[in-house]
Amino acid sequence: MARLFRESRRDSATSSSSNGFLPPAAAAAVSSSPSLLSPFPDLGVQLTPAELREAAYEVLVAASRTTGGKPLTYIPQASSAAPPSPASSSSSASSASLQRSLTSAAASKMKKALGLRSSASSKGVGSPGSGGKAAAPPRRPATVGELMRVQMRVSEPADARIRRGLLRIAASQLGRRAESMVLPLEFLQQFKASDFPDPQEYEAWRSRNLKLLEAGLLVHPLVPLNKSDMSAQRLRQIIRGAYDRPLETGKNSESMQSLRSAVMSLAGRSHDGTSDGCHWADGFPLNLHLYQMLVEACFDNDDGTVVDEIDEVMELLKKTWGILGINEMLHNLCFTWALFNHFVMSGQVDIELLSAAENQLVEVAKDAKTTKDPNYCKVLSSTLSSIMGWTEKRLLAYHETFDTNNIESMQGIVSIGVSAAKVLVEDISHEYRRRRKEDTDVARSRVETYIRSSLRTAFALRMEEADSKRSSRNPTPVLSILAKDIGDLAIKEKNMYSPILKTWHPLASGVAVATLHSCYGNELKQFVAGLSELTPDTVQVLKAADKLEKDLVNIAVEDSVDSDDGGKSLIREMPPYEAENAIANLVKVWIKERVERLKGWVDRNLKQETWNPGANRDNFAPSSVEMLRVIGETLDAFFELPIPMHPTVLPDLTAGLDRILQLYVSKVKSGCGTRNSFMPQLPPLTRCEVGSKLLFKKKEKPQNLQVRAPQNGVANGNDPLALPQLCVRLNTLQYIRGELENLDKKIKTCLRNVESAQADITDGVDIKFELCQASCQESIQQICETTAYKVTFYDLGHVLWDTLYVSDPASNRVQVLLTELDPVLETISSMVHNKLRNRAITALMKASFDGFLLVLLAGGPLRAFTRQDAQIIEDDFRALRDLYLADGDGLPEELVDKASSQVKNVLPLFRAESEALIDRFKRMMVESNRSASKNRLPLPPTTGHWSPNEPNTVLRVLCYRNDETATKFLKKTYNLPKKI
Repeated sequence: MARLFRESRRDSATSSSSNGFLPPAAAAAVSSSPSLLSPFPDLGVQLTPAELREAAYEVLVAASRTTGGKPLTYIPQASSAAPPSPASSSSSASSASLQRSLTSAAASKMKKALGLRSSASSKGVGSPGSGGKAAAPPRRPATVGELMRVQMRVSEPADARIRRGLLRIAASQLGRRAESMVLPLEFLQQFKASDFPDPQEYEAWRSRNLKLLEAGLLVHPLVPLNKSDMSAQRLRQIIRGAYDRPLETGKNSESMQSLRSAVMSLAGRSHDGTSDGCHWADGFPLNLHLYQMLVEACFDNDDGTVVDEIDEVMELLKKTWGILGINEMLHNLCFTWALFNHFVMSGQVDIELLSAAENQLVEVAKDAKTTKDPNYCKVLSSTLSSIMGWTEKRLLAYHETFDTNNIESMQGIVSIGVSAAKVLVEDISHEYRRRRKEDTDVARSRVETYIRSSLRTAFALRMEEADSKRSSRNPTPVLSILAKDIGDLAIKEKNMYSPILKTWHPLASGVAVATLHSCYGNELKQFVAGLSELTPDTVQVLKAADKLEKDLVNIAVEDSVDSDDGGKSLIREMPPYEAENAIANLVKVWIKERVERLKGWVDRNLKQETWNPGANRDNFAPSSVEMLRVIGETLDAFFELPIPMHPTVLPDLTAGLDRILQLYVSKVKSGCGTRNSFMPQLPPLTRCEVGSKLLFKKKEKPQNLQVRAPQNGVANGNDPLALPQLCVRLNTLQYIRGELENLDKKIKTCLRNVESAQADITDGVDIKFELCQASCQESIQQICETTAYKVTFYDLGHVLWDTLYVSDPASNRVQVLLTELDPVLETISSMVHNKLRNRAITALMKASFDGFLLVLLAGGPLRAFTRQDAQIIEDDFRALRDLYLADGDGLPEELVDKASSQVKNVLPLFRAESEALIDRFKRMMVESNRSASKNRLPLPPTTGHWSPNEPNTVLRVLCYRNDETATKFLKKTYNLPKKI
């Protein structure tokens, strides 16, 4: 059809002179919009649209003449203004139906049925270029016949020739109806070259009639031809010969008689063998091409609207049905096509034509259910396929087709596209018939296809636009821009398109957002797969994706409230982006990297730490200050991350920082050793050298307890385990403990200020740094004990082992030890943090008490005590206790009493008689060892837990008892040596 319309416009300039057609007056505006491709098969004969239109007009005039029952006359337009002569008055009075006056446009029942308004009121309005003055209204045709002539662009001379020919035919064949005539043959017999103003026009006219005969009788006959049909062969030879040698027309020529014989033989055939007419124009698709030319007359040549006289025009068109083999179903199909095609040619602005096509398509759908005629079904399929092809081309990308300017046409276009699809699927498709119809909702399926296709197309376009928007001035990531654009697109879809599409698909909005969700999700998945670190762009994209997803899901949920499954199927179609999880995972990677960096920092800096007490006023390690500063910066950087889940991933960060602090604390105490590192190894059990006035020679070094060397030794001239350095370690641990509380406050303050936090977010946050807290507690205890035992047994070992009670207890008393302990206590008091001072001094007190007791019970053979020495020992121990009491300014008395309880319990043994000690020892040995007897006692093991009720403790008191009774018992029972 598009080809035909294009050719009609192309040849209009010449057809007015050569073929008798008027040039289209205002067709330029209409022709600017392309028409649809014709749904009818190609004729296979070179008949131009102008030739088809003239042939169709001839059929119309012939059909109108025979149905009128009166002679056909016509008053030319040129003479209509002159007074009628008596003859013309008589002819006018007896004119046929073509001559009746036109009725009022307001009375058009058909326009009302199609939903069309009358355009009569708009006729004659002044043109925009008329300077504001209304131009004179164009003269309207006075009769239906004149209207049809004008609409079909037939000139008055051509019309007059057609009518003259029909009068001649009627005169020669009285009473014969047009259905029984082969009009091209009759016209060829009535006219000669002399009836035309020039040879070219005659030749064109003659060629047209021959091509019509070829198309109607040879190429597209109503009744199929046999290959052996002699009439067909003869007609084909005549027509071919006429192209090479002009055929002589006229009544009595021999060539015309041969032509008539062949034509009538073919035209007279019928399916049932009866000769009820001449079948020359009623074969498919020639009849459709001819009838479509007649249907085009229903549309105004100036503006393409349906003419106000549509009722009268339709009455005339129906008169041609008998000749063309048209019925109401074919008419409905052709008229629907014409209405829709003219809507397309109007630039899709004439909504009335669209509505009329939609209403007419309803009739076509009814027709399709009532017939199985193969010819009709074939034309129906091609026509609806063409219509649906045009609609789907626009509906499959309706975002690019419709906007606020033309959205009102979308409803009709969707309706026509869906209706065409339903007819094609439900009434023509064999596959559909084999299925249960309830399994397929054609309308819903098509609309869902439109939605998904259009949204995918729109998404691709938005993606290109987002990419183009990003520049050096706008560094926003493409997917962030895209997320906002898609969000806007979803809102536009919901507000503009979905209300229209819901007519056919109740979940139109949901399907749309599910499609957008999938499209964006595919892009996001690729983006996330390529992520390796957390950057501001990454967070911006993921936050935008999270917001977009929430918006899309909300629309889907709102749209699905009343659906059967509550929207579950749609939600299943929208797997979560898990943008927050992606951010959280990247944050965890960020945290891991920062924690690993901190760990490396701790390892490097602690290797260089000297624990110098002069490094700062508070006597703690500079490395701890620096470490906490770096931790503070890490927390600041964390809370500056533009992420929506600080509270969620904060535990990962605090756990990592806790491990780093614990690592630092463990390294602070590492290498210091424990109390056991400085506890001396007890010598084998021996007997004191009783009776020797000179216990050892001057040059002989006494062999006493063996003290272990410190683990770290001395580095660069500074002993890292010297008392000041150990005090610095203690202060460092206390400083860290205090800063943990500050870190807790800092974290809670930052939490309150982050964008993602709620008002009461900190209520449930409990940041204890438990690993570090526990490690600090343990390390402080360990270093206090290490310091105390190092000072007592290593730094003051020479006092304990070489001086205290050696040789003569009365001469080598505890004062020497007190003198050495006093500066130690002063150093601890001045250097150690006040919260740890008592703990450090308490540890020193316990260590000195242990050392005092160790001298008494394992001091070696150079020490010997009598019962009289017990008072000296008790006085010395009281002096040692008083050192820590410091006249009420030292440790609490209860604490000192508790620490001295072990010594107090053992000291009474030194006052006891040797016989009493021996009896006590024997009794305890028998009670603790069933195999023992008073005469044969095994050597009790050394447990180190000194007690008056412990056999080894009593035995040691006896070993260092300087009297004969003890000597005899030990010699007899164990034969202990007097030297180690």
